[in-house]
Amino acid sequence: MTPTALFYLLIAIIIIVFVIDSLLDILNALHYNDDIPDELADVYPEEDYKKSIEYKKANYRFKLVSSSISLCIMLLFFFFDGFAVVDEIARSFSNNPIVIGLIFFGIIMIGSDILSTPAAYYNIFVIEEKFGFNKMSPKTFFIDKIKSIIMMMIVGGPLLALILWFYELTGASFWIYALGLVAIFTVAMNMFYAKLIVPIFNNQSPLEPGALRDTIEAYSKKVGFQLKDIFVIDGSKRSTKANAYFSGFGSEKRITLYDTLIKDLTNEEIVAVLAHEVGHYKKRHVIINLILSICLTGLTLWFLSLFIANPLLSEALGVETPSFHIGLITFGILYSPISEVTGLIMNTVSRTFEYQADDYAKNTYSNEALINSLKKLSRNNFSNLTPHPAMVFIHYSHPTLLQRIKNLKD
Repeated sequence: MTPTALFYLLIAIIIIVFVIDSLLDILNALHYNDDIPDELADVYPEEDYKKSIEYKKANYRFKLVSSSISLCIMLLFFFFDGFAVVDEIARSFSNNPIVIGLIFFGIIMIGSDILSTPAAYYNIFVIEEKFGFNKMSPKTFFIDKIKSIIMMMIVGGPLLALILWFYELTGASFWIYALGLVAIFTVAMNMFYAKLIVPIFNNQSPLEPGALRDTIEAYSKKVGFQLKDIFVIDGSKRSTKANAYFSGFGSEKRITLYDTLIKDLTNEEIVAVLAHEVGHYKKRHVIINLILSICLTGLTLWFLSLFIANPLLSEALGVETPSFHIGLITFGILYSPISEVTGLIMNTVSRTFEYQADDYAKNTYSNEALINSLKKLSRNNFSNLTPHPAMVFIHYSHPTLLQRIKNLKD
């Protein structure tokens, strides 16, 4: 294959992925006005349901426009040898391949973030604001952006530097050492994310003594779940949408409740949500997902090691000097169809795990309380009650509300 043929193959993959995603969005949008199933008739009052449809339509139009603009920018970057220009800039600072790689990806990441900022700002301060979800101030928005860039430099920079160093040191065998590094990092993030990363963006405080804490602790004792920490996070400073999550394992496991969740749900409904999260832990879903993630990363890195030394990967993007960082860009696009397949498999596994966690909550606490909580969360988040089956199959990591309710009532 010639560099020109590979270049146009890359363009074809980018366009095909865009077209497929857009067609899925269009199919999904055609179902917005479908009749609500009887099981979901009490989720929305009529006026709220109309508002939820308008919200979904607004997001659909926004995504179609913003993704089309992103595609055009990307194609222009390819056709005008943007990667070669950035590579030249990076090489003007150093001859060290590790430094060059860090500067190259730094320019790409920061440039991409700057270009995506107007769309993110519009989404939050126009669409989310219009429908009553946004609680974030412009100041918080830009501070979050700055914090994210700093975190990328502090955490992502050293990781990338080590991977580049492994490649320079070991050649094609770099993937083994890179996989070990990624595995250690993934486990560390799972264990300490809530302690180290979350406080940078949000305030967390222990759940105060009272009826809710007593009910949670009583349930935890009943099912033999040793719970060390229950925290409340100030999600309301950014959005009215509610959530809860379980993080860590072993001695570092904790449950985190959004303050909006405590506001929207009754104590019994909150405990039902937590029972679902405990189900994930009891069924070893956290560990299984961790292992699957590391295995998929290993597969990707192994494939990368087979092709990264081929100068064709760099030549296809108009770069004369072959390098790891340019080869990684080309490989990432070539690998994207495989990523779509592995992502589909992971979503299928995830939906299975959600059913199992729901079953655990149903058997150890209350199916009705969980059903009520799911309905409230769907209503308050303007969730789509009638998604297209293809969208669910390809992109949903959770079953639909209707599917979960039917399972819980079975």
